[in-house]
Order: sequence, then structure tokens, then C-alpha cells
Amino acid sequence: MKNGMKKRKIVIALGHEALGTTLPEQKEATRRTAKAVADLISEDAQVIITHSNGPQVGMIHTAMSEFARLYPEYTATPMSVCSAMSQGYIGYDLQNAIRTELLNRGIYKPVATILTQVTVDPYDEAFYEPTKIIGRVMNREDADAEEKKGNHITAVEGGYRRIVAAPKPIGIVEIDSIRALVDADQVVIACGGGGIPVLDQAHNLQGASAVIEKDLAAAKLAELVDADELIILTGVDHVYLDYGQPNQRPIEQMSTAEAQEYIHEGAFEEGTILPKIEAAIDFIGNSAIRKATIARLGIRPETGKETLDGTVIHK
Repeated sequence: MKNGMKKRKIVIALGHEALGTTLPEQKEATRRTAKAVADLISEDAQVIITHSNGPQVGMIHTAMSEFARLYPEYTATPMSVCSAMSQGYIGYDLQNAIRTELLNRGIYKPVATILTQVTVDPYDEAFYEPTKIIGRVMNREDADAEEKKGNHITAVEGGYRRIVAAPKPIGIVEIDSIRALVDADQVVIACGGGGIPVLDQAHNLQGASAVIEKDLAAAKLAELVDADELIILTGVDHVYLDYGQPNQRPIEQMSTAEAQEYIHEGAFEEGTILPKIEAAIDFIGNSAIRKATIARLGIRPETGKETLDGTVIHK
């Protein structure tokens, strides 16, 4: 620990760009991501990692649905189980890539993935208006079969797909385990894909047919480990005003009050950058110390090193 000072505690939320889609893409992407994580650890920061799982959980859900269709004697795989599978699969590649990068730099630090369950409210309005599209494209017959099971279906190009709810995270079941590893100065990968959504029913945790917004789960994780900074990696290098227009302009810094005003004006696109801004606001709260950065993982040309320049949000 440098100069006897408390280490910075950073939660990094990895987006699709930092993970890739296919198995080979993910293997290569996690190597690049590991370099950025190792850079922060080399600067004496404590790092907790969470990640998206969109393409991966979609692949798993499609594969398991096809398996159940071909072999009716096997039951269909619930979304919560698919989410758990994606956490293990992504965590496996991430923890090994980070471990290798750290050892290559002469740093011995254990890296562990925690299968993480995140509680949601059964009365969350999202359950009444599902919005997250998942799984394969189905024909009308298969779509009818899904609806008979009580699942929601929506029409898409070429057929139909399932839609599930996107409730807000309330708590993290394994938070004490996560804190224990962080306090031991280990690298922790947790809440992957927004966490496995569960309903807390007395002493039982019941998997929910839902997908938790990963950015909001990252903010909850950062809040509960008392992080100093939340870094949300995405596909753009900054938050932009008038994004995609000829007059688009990057925001280098903004306060939470300014961010809320932009949201009120409808400046940020729903489903892409808006959840990241909302997550940053949730995490910072009333703290004058916490900050959030929304950035793209890129390479600095002059040094060849990874760069995390982006939009900084503060109180």
C-alpha cells in the first residue's frame, strides 16, 4: 500500500465490447481486459469486476431450449439457471486471463468468481411489462407453446421471441462473501449479467424469469462494497449529446444534477446509455467523494497501453 494510504476501491462493469460474443472472441477480449485490470492493480487499487452477459446468456438459453425441444423428456432450463451458467462461463475466462496477466507482471493475487444471486421485488412493475428480448427466433407454433407455459412472446423480424422482465436489484445475497474476499485484497468477479435474479421467499430463494439491468446491479455492488469509483465500460469513448447526429459532442465531466437535467430533457437513449447514467447517479448518491466514469476500453497510440478515458460523473 503506497505511503500507508487506503487503497482506492474500484468496481469495473465490463460491457459487450470488453467480452466479445463467440468463444474465441471472448478468449481474446478477456486478455485485453485483463491488461487494463492489471494496470489498475499495479497502481495499488482494489478491483471488483462485474460484467454483461447478453450474447452469452442468449447463446446458452437458445442451446438449452433447442435441447429440450429435441429431447422432450428433459425439462426446459429456467432463465435463472441460464444466467448462472453464463456467470460461470464468463467468470472462468476472466479469472484465468487476469490471473495470467498478474503473474506475468510478478503480482500474486488470487482471482475468484462468485456465482451471485440478486434479489428483486416480486411486485416490481417490470414484471407486468416485460421488455428484455431473449432466446431464438421461433415460429408461430413454438411461440404458442411458450405462451401456454406462461411465458411472454413478442413479434420480431422472421417470427417471435420471448421477452422477460427487467426488475431493479434490491440486494446481493452473497455480499458478505464478496466483502470478505475484497477485504483480503483479492480480485473478485461478481454479479455477472446483473446477477441471478431471485425472489426471497422466507428461507427459500426462488429463481425469477427476468434479466436484471447489469448497470444498475453494478451500481448496487459498488454501493454495498463501499467503492470509491465505478467504471462502466461500453462501446463509446464518452457520453455524447445529440449522439449520432452531425453536431454530436462529448461530455468530459458532469455533475449528477446536470445528468438529471439531461435525463429530464430526454438527452440520453433508453436501453443504451441511459441505464449507465442512472447507475452512476444511484452509486454517487450524496457522496462528495465517489465518482463514476463511463468509457471505452481502447489502446493509447503513443504507448500501446489500454486507456480508460471517458465521461466522469461526480456530485
